[in-house]
Amino acid sequence: MIVLIARYVSRAGMGDRVEAALREMIPLSRREPGCRAYKVHRSLDHPDEFLLYEVYDDEAALEAHWQTPHFRRIIEETVVPLLERRERHFYRLVEP
Repeated sequence: MIVLIARYVSRAGMGDRVEAALREMIPLSRREPGCRAYKVHRSLDHPDEFLLYEVYDDEAALEAHWQTPHFRRIIEETVVPLLERRERHFYRLVEP
């Protein structure tokens, strides 16, 4: 299992536009095969900051997510140009 934690910081005043785009992205991503979770959170203290929590079955499912038309249209073409900063961290589940 692969977990992706992403932190998006939009340019000043662009938070509402980013949120609207991410609201569109949520159900599309959740329907993808191999996507176990896709959750978006908006900071209470910094309204231009977002935390995304995503869980995929494996690296292939994550790669497939990045290749979808909705990822390219919503994230790459709409959200990324509105961002000041984008951080992504990847994790693997640790089991006994």
